[in-house]
Amino acid sequence: MKILATGFEPFGGEKINPSWEAVKELPEKIGNAEIIKHQLPVSFKGVKEKLPKIIEDVRPDVVVLTGQAGGRVNITVERVAINVMDARMEDNEGYKPEDEPIFEDAPAAYFATVPVKRIVNALRENKIPAMVSNSAGTYVCNTAMYIALHYIAINGLEAKAGFIHVPYIPEQVLEKPQPSMSLEMIRKAIEIAIKESIKS
Repeated sequence: MKILATGFEPFGGEKINPSWEAVKELPEKIGNAEIIKHQLPVSFKGVKEKLPKIIEDVRPDVVVLTGQAGGRVNITVERVAINVMDARMEDNEGYKPEDEPIFEDAPAAYFATVPVKRIVNALRENKIPAMVSNSAGTYVCNTAMYIALHYIAINGLEAKAGFIHVPYIPEQVLEKPQPSMSLEMIRKAIEIAIKESIKS
């Protein structure tokens, strides 16, 4: 069994992105599952170009995408991705789409196929603050989630996919009044999410 775990590069003036920092720290294997890690660009066009190729190359059984949601107070497991790109700030390539579809003539939305509520319950049982989120936003995180689910759907793959948003880590909020979570807790949360996703 193969798990594709992704995080994003830094963006918005940050020097690090806790999603990728946590994914990097995941073990090479979880149970019998091999963990394959990839960093994604904070670029609408870059994700659209690179993520399908990564999924095609890896042929994962489960895709767990992660991204930073600065300001959120807990781990949020996304329920739905929508077919729109609408950015309040430029991506790392200077692109700022407004009300653009990710793909023309594609479904309006996809639901995550990982067990969203079971993951949230498992995180809480492990004393990690977590909740279901019904909006992955309209920035690159939502785009990545939509692309993964769309690619899996149109190619008839058996893989499950989902997206997890993570808070800032403490070093990012030393001078701003924002909530944070330790990198180790974020890493543990992603590992638990993977374990729940590979259960039958």
